[in-house]
Amino acid sequence: MNGKWYGIGAVVLALFVSLGAGVAADEAPTGAWVEEVILTEQESYSEAVTQIDVGELDVFTSTIGDPELYQRVQDIEHIDYEQNFGSYNEISFNPAGPEFEGTGELNPFAVKRIREAMNWLIDRHYIVDEIQGGLGSPRWSAVNTVFPDHARHIETIRALEVKYAYDPGRAEEVINEEMEALGAEMVDGTWHYDGDPVELIFIIRSEDERQEMGDYIATELEDIGFQVDRQYMTGGEASPIWIAGNPHDGRWHLYTGGWISTIVNRDLATNFDFFFTERGMPEPLWQAYDPSPEFDEVARRLATRDFSTIAEREELFEQALEMALEESQRIFLTDDMSFMPRADNISVGACLAAGIEGSYLWAYTLRDEDEELASLDMAMSNILVEPWNALAGSNWVFDQFPIRGTSSIPAVYDPFTGIHWNHLMEEAEVVIQEGLPVDTTLDWVDLEFAEEIAVPEDAWIGWDPVEQVFSTVGEEHPDGLTARRKVTITYPEAFYDENMWHDGSTLDMADLLLPMILAYDRAKEESDVFDQAEVSPYESFVENFRGFRILSEDPITIEYYSETFYLDAEENAYWAAQGLWPEYAQGVAGWHTLGLGLLVEASGEAAHSAAKADREDAEWLSMIAGPSLGYLEEQFEEAQANDYIPYEPTLGQFIDAEDAAERWSNLAAWYEDKGHFWVGNGPLYLRDVHPVEGVIELARNDNYLAPADKWDHFEEPMIADVDVDGPSTVQAGDDAEFMVEVTFEGEPYRIEDMDAVVYLLFDAEGTLVETAEAEAVEDGLWRITVAGDVTEDMPVGGADLEVVASPLLVAMPTAEDQGFVIIR
Repeated sequence: MNGKWYGIGAVVLALFVSLGAGVAADEAPTGAWVEEVILTEQESYSEAVTQIDVGELDVFTSTIGDPELYQRVQDIEHIDYEQNFGSYNEISFNPAGPEFEGTGELNPFAVKRIREAMNWLIDRHYIVDEIQGGLGSPRWSAVNTVFPDHARHIETIRALEVKYAYDPGRAEEVINEEMEALGAEMVDGTWHYDGDPVELIFIIRSEDERQEMGDYIATELEDIGFQVDRQYMTGGEASPIWIAGNPHDGRWHLYTGGWISTIVNRDLATNFDFFFTERGMPEPLWQAYDPSPEFDEVARRLATRDFSTIAEREELFEQALEMALEESQRIFLTDDMSFMPRADNISVGACLAAGIEGSYLWAYTLRDEDEELASLDMAMSNILVEPWNALAGSNWVFDQFPIRGTSSIPAVYDPFTGIHWNHLMEEAEVVIQEGLPVDTTLDWVDLEFAEEIAVPEDAWIGWDPVEQVFSTVGEEHPDGLTARRKVTITYPEAFYDENMWHDGSTLDMADLLLPMILAYDRAKEESDVFDQAEVSPYESFVENFRGFRILSEDPITIEYYSETFYLDAEENAYWAAQGLWPEYAQGVAGWHTLGLGLLVEASGEAAHSAAKADREDAEWLSMIAGPSLGYLEEQFEEAQANDYIPYEPTLGQFIDAEDAAERWSNLAAWYEDKGHFWVGNGPLYLRDVHPVEGVIELARNDNYLAPADKWDHFEEPMIADVDVDGPSTVQAGDDAEFMVEVTFEGEPYRIEDMDAVVYLLFDAEGTLVETAEAEAVEDGLWRITVAGDVTEDMPVGGADLEVVASPLLVAMPTAEDQGFVIIR
């Protein structure tokens, strides 16, 4: 995501000694292949390459889109690189206004039509060709151009690309009309409001190609009468203003946003809800979003899978594509082809979408091929951007990269297809209402269908924030309740022996239950930790949630019921497990560390979310540094003295005072040794953090339950190469045949490994004439035949045949164009 986030007993002392212990040479270590990772900040991409070249740095994790550096890296024999295709750039607009409460200044971008018109003002092809040197592709929609949903909706997307193609005259016409309606007037070529020039504050990121993009866009705005205050900032400098600050204060108008997809996303239906509605994030900017009721409903339905057929999903999706461009709270500019340089003796499991920084497997797979249990130096372009807290801390990739290294979750994403592989579960059973479009890919999920799924009366479905207890389906819905999805998750019998927090505490049922409690409690006004920003996500959640049951505590077995379903059975299992797993929006946390943060929030000194911190003039809670540590220390003393259990009426059914005493003792030892309260459960642990110096130290968790080689089987992704061969001219009325070769490293792509090869035919006027599937001839070869009655109706001039090949082995289609001329 956006630049993004993540008293001492003998047993605990033994844990600290064992962290980093050696392993036998003939077996894989537990946790990670490396002994430690030292993360530093390096803002200069060129200097990062130089540091790798001279041996001062092992890996630079941030994505680079500089074509000159790309060539330089290719020319250095001992430097290799990973590539990713999930980074993208956009312009975020401040929607507050039309007059800012803080300054009284005019904000043109409070007007929907002005935001929409910005699509015509910006030449995306210029950005890709001239600024990015061809390392990218133009993008108009909320859908990544390299993901499956783009190929599924290519016809609608292409039509919108034509509608919103570069047209500065049209942009100026619309903007002039709306500015005059706001009461502004053009004086000597400059827009004025209340007698003063209209000056746009443009926050431009300075670390990468976005600086040049921002300058280009600023010039376009100046050419149509605006004054532009170009404020160049790094991510850390910009974040407190555009994402954490109150948009009504008027400190900015537009911002050069950059995002990274942290997975190969097989289903982008949630993007509209995330990017354009207040439900997307609890930050102040998102809380200012006010889409049309129609768009809000379409986005909500897609996000909650409120449809019954693929056809219904496609209709909603296509509506959302169009509405998003009309609303344009942000406009997408480019998808990037980026690279991340590393020393050639280093290997790491990078994601096709997210690269190294966004990979969920990086900590499991990072390895020095020449030395086991090595100490590696890694750098990123920003570090420690925003506060770390699991509930609503930083979502910047620069923070989430180390956070994910400290995290362990029930299933992990395939870095090539986006499908989930089981990691911690014993088994998963998914039951879906008959007729819904769900299928399975891997064998770890058992998928069944049922005519009706009745929710048991004793399932928990409601929450009383005063009594702090769940209510049952029988109490809330005496006439009964049904669901479209039921998932049963069973964990191994050795769960309590194998799953441990980094401070030596054992994961328990209270850890698994707290996420569900907080999904309710933070949205309840009676709660001590009520957060207004959580109300909208909560309303969306309860609209579709149908309850859960704990069938067994040993082995842990949980039933989960919901109206929401996913197209992949594996997704249905994963998200049910995740709903009752201690990974929150921005990281993992045990009930003791999270409970400590909740005590601080209840005291009013700090808040988990930036929105609440801003609203209540409190500190944005950090578990690793800053003033928050003092607040956490104060609450810790009382919590340990009282063997505090958060939400004791419910969690006290599963843990007792003895369990609590052990937790607080373990945390005391951890804090005394480490100086922070970030306690994870993954293959690496946070050994130390130095905010002033910009250094993060991660070390191997020797007690991790899985060997380091568990995910080594992911090899090079089989991204298809496509070559189209056909006539350069076609006589109108004649058939035209084109042959399509689909290969990988020169070898034919097997027909059985392809989802589809489709084509789109555009005439000389840019009109989509025809779209259909190509005919498979043999492995690696497909045929396209454009019939004579089609060419007969095409105007004379240059036509374009776009071919899209979608493999099953990687969830990333490959597109290739073939131009030809219609003659008469």
